[in-house]
Amino acid sequence: MQLNEQERADMVKYRIEKASAVFNEAKDCAEMKHWTLAANRLYYSAFHAISALLLKEGFSAKTHSGVTSIFGQKFVKEGVFSKEDSVLIMHLKEMRNTGDYDDFMDWEEDDVAPYFNEVEKFITKVNDIIYR
Repeated sequence: MQLNEQERADMVKYRIEKASAVFNEAKDCAEMKHWTLAANRLYYSAFHAISALLLKEGFSAKTHSGVTSIFGQKFVKEGVFSKEDSVLIMHLKEMRNTGDYDDFMDWEEDDVAPYFNEVEKFITKVNDIIYR
């Protein structure tokens, strides 16, 4: 999909706003003690933030693996984001996959709650880079 400059800016804005909205959904799920769903929403909030960043910088991917791969190659490897940020994304992705697809698997508060601050900081960092 070829976007002009304004369309790209609008799409980036939409995706970063979606990241924040989905993060708020994760908080709502946590309040209701739906920890597996909260883990899913935390992953997607980070995913949408990364997707916004990739688009802003002119990169495109069609799969979740593609998004995380480009993030690692272009932003972690080049030092824009830390190895810890990359590990965070991989943990969130693994939690989302496990919670969504494994039978008899439900995440608990102790598994998910520690990620809220990290994801919030991550989204803030992405937002700061996009709008610097």
